[in-house]
Amino acid sequence: MLPTALLTPGPALTAGWAGVDEVGRGPLAGPVVAAAVCLNPAAVPTGLADSKKLSAKQRQRAWAALSAATVDQVLARLQAGQPGYGWQATAGHILAVGAASVAEIDQWNILQASQLAMARAVAALPAACVGVWVDGPYVVPPLAWLRAQATAPTHQVPCIGGDATHPAISAASIIAKVVRDAWMTVLDAQYPGYGWARNAGYGAPSHLLALQQLGATPHHRRSFAPVAAVLGKVAA
Repeated sequence: MLPTALLTPGPALTAGWAGVDEVGRGPLAGPVVAAAVCLNPAAVPTGLADSKKLSAKQRQRAWAALSAATVDQVLARLQAGQPGYGWQATAGHILAVGAASVAEIDQWNILQASQLAMARAVAALPAACVGVWVDGPYVVPPLAWLRAQATAPTHQVPCIGGDATHPAISAASIIAKVVRDAWMTVLDAQYPGYGWARNAGYGAPSHLLALQQLGATPHHRRSFAPVAAVLGKVAA
């Protein structure tokens, strides 16, 4: 197993440490996306916070401050089937994203799929990572193929509420949120009527109504109760 350091993370950034967070555990449709971000302590952008607390414009500004690559460039890698993609970003920051598909969510459950997405993001980091701060009570799972990567971290520290208190985790939250929202906007154009560009696949009333009227798409999570209920009615 990957050794987990019994450390209490402080607010200061440490070179070689990455923040890790995921977005998309709750939606009824779409993948779960994670990001790993190793910030340059000498060039931390202002305005980093929990992505859920920021407006879309604020998240876009934070993306521009962190990454020279566009959202479309990054998303194209994941849509092409890469489980993770990493790149050297603006001002010496190192970024990576990973995803777990709807099929993997339905096969393994959303918690394990979220951890898989985080592991893929960490494995995709283009530079060695000494340790990671992981948002929430869990750490990145010790997958054998991840341990073989040069970027496999020596230490992991779970940080409950870290997306609101730790800059590197906040940055990861923003990167993951921007990528997933863009992905759901693409899927919204392919499957109109569910409002995914607005609700990102979450169970908004308009989404639930469309699910009942239009049925489930290949991008709906069949293991989630509202989707399973609709499929059950169709089968009956």
